[in-house]
Amino acid sequence: MQPTILIVDDEKHTRDGLRRLLEDEYDVYVAADIAGATGVLERENVDLLLTDLRLGSDDGMQLIDRALKMAHPPICIMMTAYGSVDTAVEAMKRGAYDFVTKPLNLDKVEMLIARALQSRRVEQENRTLRQQVDERFGLENILGESVALREVLDTIRQVAPSSANVLIEGESGTGKELAAHAIHNLSRRNKAKFVVVHCAALSPTLLESELFGHERGAFTGAHERRIGRFEQASGGTIFLDEIGDIDASTQVKLLRVMSEQRSFERVGGTQTLRADVRIIAATNKNLEQLVREGKFREDLYFRLNVVRITMPPLRARKEDIPLLVRAFLRHFSRANEKQALEITADAMNTLLTYDWPGNVRELRTAIEHGVVMANGPKVTLRDLPPSIRQTGANSAGATAISETTNPLDLGQSEKRLIAQALAVTKGNISAAAKRLGISRRTLHRKLNEMDARGLDLRGTLRRSRAT
Repeated sequence: MQPTILIVDDEKHTRDGLRRLLEDEYDVYVAADIAGATGVLERENVDLLLTDLRLGSDDGMQLIDRALKMAHPPICIMMTAYGSVDTAVEAMKRGAYDFVTKPLNLDKVEMLIARALQSRRVEQENRTLRQQVDERFGLENILGESVALREVLDTIRQVAPSSANVLIEGESGTGKELAAHAIHNLSRRNKAKFVVVHCAALSPTLLESELFGHERGAFTGAHERRIGRFEQASGGTIFLDEIGDIDASTQVKLLRVMSEQRSFERVGGTQTLRADVRIIAATNKNLEQLVREGKFREDLYFRLNVVRITMPPLRARKEDIPLLVRAFLRHFSRANEKQALEITADAMNTLLTYDWPGNVRELRTAIEHGVVMANGPKVTLRDLPPSIRQTGANSAGATAISETTNPLDLGQSEKRLIAQALAVTKGNISAAAKRLGISRRTLHRKLNEMDARGLDLRGTLRRSRAT
């Protein structure tokens, strides 16, 4: 689709001349005054507005102001006589892209329009990329409704607008980087970069150069200056993953960059630079224990640990597993061009009884494996990875939930899962059954069985509906 241009000039020969010049490459509309131009702007999706400053009794500045307030404003260029250049500069201050002077140099007009539209395309692409990043790393993508996770999300919302350093603790696979990215996206720095450094993946020498950069000739192989991650993150956020693995020398340099002066030098350099960055660090180690053992500086620990967030392991929030499973099923069904898959009750039950040493990351991989291996409309137990499938086979006698056989007593553990589903869905049986990965009929049967054993799930259901 060709870009759309609106030319506004009260001189007919100027309008017509510009239209003939541009109509081979663009969809061109013309107008003689603000009223006509406003009509086009309201009817058409105009990419670029080229308007004269003087439009008879009208003022082109007013048209630009009006255009820039639209829901999808065009990029604006003003045409003006030499004597009105100051006014054109004022238009740029108010949001216009540029101006050209009359009499018009047509080659210059064509070049300026092409450059302006290219700038618009880049801006739209960047906006789309930011939206995609926000969709991937937004707070709403940290999935779960458990008490443990809600506490984490509440802390993220509270700390994000501040400038405080944040330390995120948790086992591998619990979503520490996702939490860090959510903090950045909710912060005042979200228009600037979010820069990730995986500290454990680099040797001490390489890590120092990665963080602070180096000058040409600083060491063998340093053939040119390198800008470090702290400079790259200027105005934004730097995420130091696995901070517990950095060596003592790098700890000292980090302590300096986290001081009041926020200063550092590139490796091999003498110029003192300042780091305007927010620092979020993460670790799967016990930093307090490392401090006691003399392996991590206490002063650096306190600098990092202004606000601490502990990501709960998946085994501590198993009530979130059905929600995560459904989200991963949707994602990997689309990614593998399959019709949206569901999961069988025995497969879901196996996922609920597994301990998940790899946490959410392992669950995600298990569901991807299941989607790839599934031959029917549902992921079955045999579609899951062997290590998880074996766990299900070993515990089948104690925990199976099936639509074709009577389930055995799961006791208080099962009651908690069902109660949680009923509470979240406010007593909606169909929604609760879907959340648990079982049928409505099976859930009704289990409620009856539990009531018979005195577990009073019907009372929970009545209370859920009353709230």
